[in-house]
Amino acid sequence: MKTRLVPLLGEKGAMRLHARLVARTLRTALDSGFDNVDLYCSPAMNNIFFIKNQKRFGVCLQSQGRGNLGERMYRAFKRALRSNPYVVLIGSDCPALTPADLRAAARALKAGADAVLSPAEDGGYALIGLRRVSRRLFAGVDWGGPEVLAQTRGRLKALHWRWQELRTLWDVDRPEDVARLRRSRLLEPRSRRYL
Repeated sequence: MKTRLVPLLGEKGAMRLHARLVARTLRTALDSGFDNVDLYCSPAMNNIFFIKNQKRFGVCLQSQGRGNLGERMYRAFKRALRSNPYVVLIGSDCPALTPADLRAAARALKAGADAVLSPAEDGGYALIGLRRVSRRLFAGVDWGGPEVLAQTRGRLKALHWRWQELRTLWDVDRPEDVARLRRSRLLEPRSRRYL
């Protein structure tokens, strides 16, 4: 749930918004043409919300496990790269992300980039794709702060990895982002009831 939006939307409104953003994200991932789409769940995979999405979209459920965002992302990449030549990881709070963005990330990785990023306007990133993973890429990052992208670039340089950056996107984290989402019409009209 988008807890930072509870003061604006109330708890139920923030939960409804989160559910709609997750649904849009899963449609985007499936429309990209990727062979495997997994939904990483927290706190537990047996939550009815995740089970409904699994049935609705036919995705595999995986546990995020414990730890900060970087630790959870590292484990997700480590697991997924065991059976895939590259992996693209996205959050559920970027409705501007499109299937074309995901396909562009895949092309960059297939062409030899070790990593690919879609910067976010708030200083983070909306997408990260990797052909290999290192714990160092995710350790010590100030997750949720304005320096995430800069810190990640520094770690990529220190690892001597080749990376490519895609277009800059915006995500839904703050009350002003909700107003932008309303204006964008990126969610289906029936799903805008949280506004």
